[in-house]
Amino acid sequence: MAQQQIELKRGLNGVYFDTTESSDVMPEGRLIYRGYDIHDLASKSTFEEVVYLMMHGALPTRWQLADFDAALKAARKLPPEVIDIIVKVKGAHPMDVLRTAISALSAFDGETETMGKDANIRKGIRLTAQTASIVAAHHRIRQGKPMLEPDPSLSHAGNFLYMLLGEKPDKDTAELMDRDFIVHLDHSSNASSFAARVTASTLADLHGCVVSGIATLKGPLHGGAAEGVMKMALEIGDVSNVESYLAKKHANRERIMGFGHRVYKAEDPRARHLRDGSALLAQKKGQPKWFQILSKVEEQMRPYAQRGICVNVDFWAGSVYYLLGIPEDLFIPIFAVARVPGYVVQVIEQQGRNVLIRPLVQYVGPHDQQYVPIDQRG
Repeated sequence: MAQQQIELKRGLNGVYFDTTESSDVMPEGRLIYRGYDIHDLASKSTFEEVVYLMMHGALPTRWQLADFDAALKAARKLPPEVIDIIVKVKGAHPMDVLRTAISALSAFDGETETMGKDANIRKGIRLTAQTASIVAAHHRIRQGKPMLEPDPSLSHAGNFLYMLLGEKPDKDTAELMDRDFIVHLDHSSNASSFAARVTASTLADLHGCVVSGIATLKGPLHGGAAEGVMKMALEIGDVSNVESYLAKKHANRERIMGFGHRVYKAEDPRARHLRDGSALLAQKKGQPKWFQILSKVEEQMRPYAQRGICVNVDFWAGSVYYLLGIPEDLFIPIFAVARVPGYVVQVIEQQGRNVLIRPLVQYVGPHDQQYVPIDQRG
């Protein structure tokens, strides 16, 4: 049978499946959340304020933000049963533990099966707080260290670092992690957000949608890039090795981690906020080596910007986490801590005027095969 001539859009590249009001990623190197430029939000706002903006569609008043912050803080504790599950699977990759624990949380949320925007916002607040607690609790448990109680005096980012590392961060470090969370919060129809929306389009519960997003985020072509950049820096080892390292990579036509983006054809607008943070941390920690190596890599890669191969946010994120003493297998879970409220927003938007997402796939296999009974197959 002749194959029907169909124009394939592999990877759905360039295909618009819906409209959105949450975020816009522009090729010229601009990112907006609800119409607000990421540079304004990253430099002037807080993660709590930006999450409110994304969930409610407008910046909060002082009183609205106080109530929202209080709700986030009240949701930080995990059910004992979920902690027991984390203990049982503590040897797994942190992303596997995270998706397992979030799935388990659905059994302890009284509104799991309650649909609608208001219910999803309430559940989204809880999931935003609980995701950070899961990542921190698992890391402490696998190290054989006691879990720490949340500190209500600390911001979402500051409390996460405290529960993870066991020390209250100074103001600069807490603000840096806050900026990291802001720039990673949402990014239009990326792979994991699309996965969450596909699940949401079936009218699945919010926890299931978030698990879909997290499972997709784990893939090395999506959330794993920051880990790859730091591995590259460690392989280089010294700034004097940068040029020879890159020359070898180019000669072998190997990818340089942290450069290039599916949408941006100019520098990723999020990169500058983590570049500045990396420089600050390198100075505070007395470890200028990694910032010097990465700065040299970025300098050597500038000629490729003419081809649209520019630095992206992952390039600097890995060095920030590394300088904070965070192990490499937690780089993607930290991305998830920031991105979960983004998934929530995408789910709310999808279900607000829902249509089942079901693209087609062209069959190219054989037709009219004749079935042979098993006793006649030789």
